[in-house]
Amino acid sequence: MELMKVKQTIEYNGKTIKMPFEIIPDFLDIKEVEAANHFSGETTTLPQFAKAVRDAIIGAELQADYPKVRKGLDWFRQHFAKQYMVLLD
Repeated sequence: MELMKVKQTIEYNGKTIKMPFEIIPDFLDIKEVEAANHFSGETTTLPQFAKAVRDAIIGAELQADYPKVRKGLDWFRQHFAKQYMVLLD
């Protein structure tokens, strides 16, 4: 019997946001955290769940999993455009 994957969602600022891929449940939190661009050092604040997506994008880049990178970048631009410009652009 195959297990059905459940799409993760989180309630944030009155919206239900669907995660682009599976995130460890411990990181599905809306508390604000600070994150830095790993090249420039510029920082921004964002919810923990969005930082978890950013961290997964960086990990996918290191593993050359470009479909996951693209999916994560598209999600980030849609939901956190300002932070995208600081962290991932």
